Amino acid sequence: MTAVSPAAAAVAARSEPRFTLFDFVLYAVTVFAWSTSWIALKMQVGVVAPEVSVAWRFLLAAAVMLGWVVATGRPLRFPLADHLRFAALGALIFSTNFYLFYLGGAYLASGLLSVVFSLASVFNLVLAAVVFRQRIEPRVALGAAIGFTGIGLVFWPEIAGVTFSHEAAIGLLLCTLGTLFFCSGNMMSTAIQRRGVPLISTNAWGMVYGAAIMVVLALVNGRTFTVEWTLPYLGGLVWLSVVSSVIAFACYLTLLGRIGAARAGYSTVIFPIFALVISTLFEGYVWTPLAVVGLAAVVAGNLIVLTRKRRGA
Repeated sequence: MTAVSPAAAAVAARSEPRFTLFDFVLYAVTVFAWSTSWIALKMQVGVVAPEVSVAWRFLLAAAVMLGWVVATGRPLRFPLADHLRFAALGALIFSTNFYLFYLGGAYLASGLLSVVFSLASVFNLVLAAVVFRQRIEPRVALGAAIGFTGIGLVFWPEIAGVTFSHEAAIGLLLCTLGTLFFCSGNMMSTAIQRRGVPLISTNAWGMVYGAAIMVVLALVNGRTFTVEWTLPYLGGLVWLSVVSSVIAFACYLTLLGRIGAARAGYSTVIFPIFALVISTLFEGYVWTPLAVVGLAAVVAGNLIVLTRKRRGA
């Protein structure tokens, strides 16, 4: 048997914290909220410009978050350096990320949006290696290759089918960029939490800046701040603002700070399964053999990436 010093054991415990019941609750809420968010996002696509829809979403979410901060007595005043970090968080997670997915949503089924987003677990690992100098193991590279192959298989019927469509490829590119922005925001959130800034206050200011960025973009693009007065649009807006933004981000980013970006990103493995089922029920998404194999490859690749290698006793 290999002897392990108390100091080494302590380091291992800190680097690989065990899941608690609270972590599982955070995980379950995140999966539920974000698995259902893709169909709600699709309800937003159409009449209202994407940047305007994102602006409405985070204006409402920011109002709820600020009310939460005030009601619970959390701090609202921070130095300029922290506000710059909040603005970066807003630009990466609470605006640009979703804007790109709204654009991609015009070309792709909601379930396919979530399949692309599942690559967040891979991007998180790569960015964590760059930003926080975490070593990437060979199995991670293997898992990433399998995951990207799976994405190709899922999209193959749309991209290279009988009715070839460049729109599907554009949607894939937009959503991949959106996922990369999201993961960059994960790194920023981790850095802010390590500074000891309260998460709820951070999210509140991040959503304020994110909404402001979308308002400016809408004005620059000459958009009209309209609302589609239909139940699907308004219902989707409330769901995205309160459940998928306020509640889900509070749970996910708390999980991020507790167990790390790589393991928190594991939740994105589950999204495609539930989201594609929802898309099948409400959008008529048709499962092809390639799509089934591709989805299995995405899940397998992410599991390879995120399942920690057993150490010898």
